[in-house]
Amino acid sequence: MKLNATVFGASLLCVAGLAGAAGGSDSPGTPGSWSAGKAEDPAVKTAKGAIATGDYASAQLSLKVALASDPGNADLHNLYAYSIRKGANPDMPLVFKHYSEALRIDPKHRGAHEYIGEAYLMTGNLAKAREHLAALDKICFFGCEEYDMLKKAVAAYEARPK
Repeated sequence: MKLNATVFGASLLCVAGLAGAAGGSDSPGTPGSWSAGKAEDPAVKTAKGAIATGDYASAQLSLKVALASDPGNADLHNLYAYSIRKGANPDMPLVFKHYSEALRIDPKHRGAHEYIGEAYLMTGNLAKAREHLAALDKICFFGCEEYDMLKKAVAAYEARPK
């Protein structure tokens, strides 16, 4: 059976769209990927609102509450680490601890791979950032925003004057 190119292209777009809906990256104002159909915790909603306004300290407090009741949630660990990293005077060991926990729980968590890669760039560890870029390259079969964003961050880091 011969497949029409238009039908084939539309099918690919459908599959790519479904892949993105299953846990795609969010804009910088709403970091972290969430599973489709998953009800958002009120503490997370509060935290995302705080992050959107740059109030990372409030976001951290909301996420601590959420993590206390759901410590096995990779999304919460990812969002908590993000709020620490973006806040004033980030505690980088704590940032790495929570991104690593998110990846231990969900090794294919695209948001955690992107953000830990960015955290490694903040600490000057280009090799580790590239490892997470390579992981995203494997995870994102049709490409994804997380891969694109980390790739841009790595390129900007490499282009910086030494």
